[in-house]
Amino acid sequence: MSHPAVARLRELLPPPDSGCDPVDWERTKRTTRLAFPADYREFVESYGGGEIDEYLSIGTPPVPGSAYGDLLDKVDPSLSDRDRAELGALLPGGPLPPLLPFADSASGDVAFWLRAGAPDDWRVAVFRRQTPYGMNRWSVFDGGMASFCVAVLTGEVNPFSERLSAGDRHEFMSWRGV
Repeated sequence: MSHPAVARLRELLPPPDSGCDPVDWERTKRTTRLAFPADYREFVESYGGGEIDEYLSIGTPPVPGSAYGDLLDKVDPSLSDRDRAELGALLPGGPLPPLLPFADSASGDVAFWLRAGAPDDWRVAVFRRQTPYGMNRWSVFDGGMASFCVAVLTGEVNPFSERLSAGDRHEFMSWRGV
């Protein structure tokens, strides 16, 4: 059964014919002690690693030959105390949850999972590199990765330094380039 947000994403962003990065999710979980959200697993199985509209790159666990297969190299991103404080101010109580970046933009912005609770409960936080002076560089989206991508493609949210194309047609380019 398809995840509802991934089904909607397929309507907005057709998967490439060359998509589908096979990942042994159970092995990945055993070796890294890290489980991934169902919507993300389905995304990787449908699209693979690559770019949305030549702007937003989506990473995957290691896949032979893929330039996007470096997701697990970023499990513990370093952030400045200021960046942590700005994000913490947007999150209610408690310590800052572990972060895991899953996407980055051509402008240097980074989309992270806020790894609090079960993987299917992870929310998305975006660190925006370019903001007017005095503005918080973080935005938090109350939903998972696929819902976040849908919201970005429909223009419901604009968490990046630049807008993705506003048209009805969006393109995903697999790392295979086919």
